[in-house]
Amino acid sequence: MRKIILAAAFATSALSLAACSESTEDAAGAAVEGAAADAEANLDEAGDAVAGAANEAGAEISGAVDAAGKATDEAGDKIEADVQDESVEEAAAD
Repeated sequence: MRKIILAAAFATSALSLAACSESTEDAAGAAVEGAAADAEANLDEAGDAVAGAANEAGAEISGAVDAAGKATDEAGDKIEADVQDESVEEAAAD
């Protein structure tokens, strides 16, 4: 009789442990899914920030290149005007 009671207690304990483990496993799975979703959202935001910064930097570089080109053209017109003994406007028109 004693062995039957011990076997029943053991079986009950095993079933309780299995049920608890499944519940714990489900909770851990939900936590992992939540962490993965948070990580994905953070990466998306970081990617958007990097893309925005790259676009701004590209626009600033483009503006600097345009300004340098304009300054080079103006310097060339001044040199041509001095060499050909004409006004800057006449040199620019050539």
